[in-house]
Formats: sequence, structure tokens, C-alpha cells
Amino acid sequence: MKLLQTVRAVAWSFIGIRKNSEYQQDLGKLDPLHIIVVALVAVALFVVGMILLVNWIVK
Repeated sequence: MKLLQTVRAVAWSFIGIRKNSEYQQDLGKLDPLHIIVVALVAVALFVVGMILLVNWIVK
């Protein structure tokens, strides 16, 4: 369940829409190391997805 909460928090952060109260709750609940790992994986997936999309469009 914590992994899902971490993924959700990172996803909302990527979008940039976040209530301050929810942000404060996440600070108390989530482990910073988990947030960093999930964020790095999300960035890697985003970059790979963009590369694949550009290659598909160019072909």
C-alpha cells in the first residue's frame, strides 16, 4: 500500500497539482528514499517513452 501511495505522490508532483494539506500528510507518511527511487524510475520511463514516440513518428 505504501508503494501505491508513493507512486501517487510522485505522479501528482509530476503534474504539478497538489493540495498543501495532502503534501503535508505525505511528508509524515512516506519514506524519502522510496520517493527518490520511484521518481527516478518514473523519469526513466518518461524519457524512454518519449524516445520511442519520436522514433515512431520519424519513421
